[in-house]
Amino acid sequence: MLEPLQEPFMQRALAEVVLVGVAGGALGCWVVFYGLSYAAESLAHSLFPGLVAAAIAGVPLLLGATPAIVVAALAIALAARIAGVSREAAVAVVVTTMFGLGVLLALSPQSPPGVEALLFGDVFGVTDADLLTATGLVVVVLVGLRLLHGRLLVAGFDRGTARSLGVSPAFADAALLVLLAAGIVVAVQGLGNLLVVAVFVGPAATARQLSDRMLPMMVLSATIAALAGVAGLYLSYYAGTAGGASVALTIVAVYLLSLPAGHLRATRRRMLPAAKVTIA
Repeated sequence: MLEPLQEPFMQRALAEVVLVGVAGGALGCWVVFYGLSYAAESLAHSLFPGLVAAAIAGVPLLLGATPAIVVAALAIALAARIAGVSREAAVAVVVTTMFGLGVLLALSPQSPPGVEALLFGDVFGVTDADLLTATGLVVVVLVGLRLLHGRLLVAGFDRGTARSLGVSPAFADAALLVLLAAGIVVAVQGLGNLLVVAVFVGPAATARQLSDRMLPMMVLSATIAALAGVAGLYLSYYAGTAGGASVALTIVAVYLLSLPAGHLRATRRRMLPAAKVTIA
């Protein structure tokens, strides 16, 4: 158990998955609650051309991912304003276009070797600068969620009366999407364009099976994400599998294991009112 901890690359990878897991797990609860799982996947795929362009230019991936996600968000907003075009259709068109553009750039002669790492991540290649960025992400996400907690709850539970309580649902949606975009931009460097969404959806969906209250669910989700990340890296170290894929596989496995518990809790909730009526 201690052998992998002797390797500096493993130490950095473990720190990265724990930091990203804490941020992604906590933020993911709101992503699941607001029904933004598809949006999270879409934002992640929209980053691909920016990531490839940054790799070709030899600049940090963060510099390519940030403008790409901004362009994708603006394109979705503009496409959704066209008469007869639903928001889902706008997202699908923009994401397909952006990802296709990324593939074309990846196939160009200027594309550097190893560009496939942008798709599946290179968590074992994490640098100290990446860890510093991930630490900043944790701070931004936790502070942002703390400041927005009340607004997100009001807008999420009752959008119809949110304005009468002084809460703008549009502002809550926008703030959550900004935090989600920031989280994806940072996490994609370690987990890759195709796998990063797992850490923002899987742990939260698991925690949702085990808890009905937001704060306990956020703590549980962050814990699950961090532990699943560590378990995935251990699997990768001893089985010789890809790091990002192993982390994603572990997260999915934990979710599947939580389904029976979630089903049992749902059954008990349905039986409880009937039991009260029988006793009465």
